[in-house]
Amino acid sequence: MAEPAAGYARVFAIPEFRAVFAAHALSLLGVMVSEIALSVLVYDLTGSPLMSALTFALGLMPYVVGGTLLSGIADRFPARRVLVVCDLVCAACVAPMVVPGAHIAVLLALRCAVALVSPVFQGTRMAGLTDILGDGELFVLGRSLLRIVSQSALLAGFGLGGLLLTVVSPRHALLITVATFLASATLLRLGTRHRPARTGRPGALVGDSLRGARQVLADRRVRVLLLLFWVPPMFAVVPEALAAPYADGLGAGSVGLGLLMCGLPVGTIASELYAGSRLRPAVRERIALPLVCLTLLPYLGYALRPGLAVSLLLLVLSGAGSAYTLGLDQWFVRAVPGELRGRAMTLLTAGLMTLQGVGMALAGVAAEFAGVTATCAGAGVLGTVCCVGLAVAARRTEGRAEGTES
Repeated sequence: MAEPAAGYARVFAIPEFRAVFAAHALSLLGVMVSEIALSVLVYDLTGSPLMSALTFALGLMPYVVGGTLLSGIADRFPARRVLVVCDLVCAACVAPMVVPGAHIAVLLALRCAVALVSPVFQGTRMAGLTDILGDGELFVLGRSLLRIVSQSALLAGFGLGGLLLTVVSPRHALLITVATFLASATLLRLGTRHRPARTGRPGALVGDSLRGARQVLADRRVRVLLLLFWVPPMFAVVPEALAAPYADGLGAGSVGLGLLMCGLPVGTIASELYAGSRLRPAVRERIALPLVCLTLLPYLGYALRPGLAVSLLLLVLSGAGSAYTLGLDQWFVRAVPGELRGRAMTLLTAGLMTLQGVGMALAGVAAEFAGVTATCAGAGVLGTVCCVGLAVAARRTEGRAEGTES
């Protein structure tokens, strides 16, 4: 008899997960507030739109460095200690930004430091979820809930941040970020229990991190799954990266721009909630690869130069395809050895954020030559071809992975 869907309620019934969930929501709130406050502060200090935009870019660029050179931390030390220390380091980096007169170079350097720590924190938390929830159905639902919170933050976070800045100055808003990081650290310290590190401490950290990355990438099955996590979002962000000029071309104004920015998150949240609460684990795994192949197809509709309503529908449909990640989560945990799990999760996070940044940059370059609508449609074509190829590769490695487990 097929296993029934566990449902999100079973995940929330675990006290440790509730602490992790609350800490995630708090730290995410702090990050959203800091990003908008810091960008406004930098613009106030420099008067340069480029420098203001650079503060957002610096939130993505160091991910590849931290995720590659520091990933060994996730397995070499107890997870709770790593998470608490990362939160404290982030609070310590944001606190000096509040000081009046802090130089612009100092602000940007501290922003880089926070971004350097982020992949280690996120990778350690993902691996730690397998300790709290196991490596089966509950882990998949727990990961889904954290993603839903992140997508929800995209819908509400920047709006709330902008509203906050009408009441307090950017520097005072950054105090809220410090407080949220400290609260997150407290929740994780008191709400989760100590567990030993997954591995010993063999040699230097950087060498161990690079060695772990090579071990993770040496397995073809794991490589394909990583690419399935990374490649679709790299193409999916193209319409978001070009939302401002696209809305301007439609004459939709700031309201239209806001709606376009909401399209993907709305589709993602709705599909993950449905797949997590209504579909059985076996069904989620069965539909994962077909969804990967379909998720970018709606972007082909941009070739018809649609209006605002149809464009919004295309984005929602594409976001709905992201429910494939629930199936991928289970495959990935199954494919990665337990002693490499922290490094693998950190590498996954770093690659995901880095390639989304690359996708945004390439979208801007392509739009300069081909135009906005052609670039969005082209992302749909090229992205779908890549996804189909990866789906075929994943299917070919599937039997070998299962045979190894038995």
